[in-house]
Amino acid sequence: MAADKPVVAVLYKDNLPPGMADVEAVAEVRYATADQLAEALQGAHVLLLWDFFSSALEDAWHAASSLEWLHVAAAGVDKLLFEDLRESGVVVTNARGIFDRPMAEFVLTGMLAFAKNLPGLLSLQRERTWQHRETERLESSRALIVGTGAIGREIARVLKAVGLLVAGAGRTARSGDADFGDVYASSELAAVVDGFDWVVVAAPLTEQTRHLVDAPVLKAMKPTARLINVGRGASVDTEALVESLQAGAIAGAALDVFEVEPLPADHPLWTMDNVIISPHLSGDARGWLPQLAGQFADNFGRYVRQQPLENVIDKKLGFAAPS
Repeated sequence: MAADKPVVAVLYKDNLPPGMADVEAVAEVRYATADQLAEALQGAHVLLLWDFFSSALEDAWHAASSLEWLHVAAAGVDKLLFEDLRESGVVVTNARGIFDRPMAEFVLTGMLAFAKNLPGLLSLQRERTWQHRETERLESSRALIVGTGAIGREIARVLKAVGLLVAGAGRTARSGDADFGDVYASSELAAVVDGFDWVVVAAPLTEQTRHLVDAPVLKAMKPTARLINVGRGASVDTEALVESLQAGAIAGAALDVFEVEPLPADHPLWTMDNVIISPHLSGDARGWLPQLAGQFADNFGRYVRQQPLENVIDKKLGFAAPS
């Protein structure tokens, strides 16, 4: 960081980040929309990507010659890491830790919705139909959590707390993991998914996880199993999933993320009785925006004190190294 007052550029779309007074007290803060980003980046040392889905940075990269640190107010960074940024010396951090618990609760909600048939109950309620039916137990059912980072670990803890048996799938196979017990290699999913009632996708999107859940994996799942995806839409082969659901090869899917967002209105997933759709909101619990801004402000305090930043991304891998 330069010895003078640091310059912080903030890319936003509709609303400015709250609680920036502490940053503004010690830095020159330039708020910019996408069309203003190149100008705001000139001489800027820090960039806060508050508009975290924007692709404007790549076009404005020529103006980022002074940039030292980029913080993304999101967990996933796959849409951000263009080649020039990967090859640069700019440190990238993300919002690891903010979304873990809400996403874990959302996964549990999806499981309960299926196990207790909440969509069916609500449909009968709208019809004013009194119809007794049995429900499923979650206790002792088996869940495979694909993605062993912070979010996957919190999902494992929440599911174990209500009696599920969990395992993980990650880059490398291992045993004795504190949260998952057994971790299988993600590349071997098709060989192991038949032992699980739930397959939960919570992995970042990389070249290795793109279409990780493909036709062979779906075919190998138990016909009574359900898929839950709160990670990245492109980790699941959507066409193969639709075919699997239509054929009854798996029992259902709860999907918060999609390869194309918003999900097109004419997409067949919308009308399937065995699918629960949510619009990419599993981590967005009330209070999340002040938490995101506060996390950046805390990390900015480390930056001005020249202390190590938290949540640093391995730009080659595309996710944060474990703390």
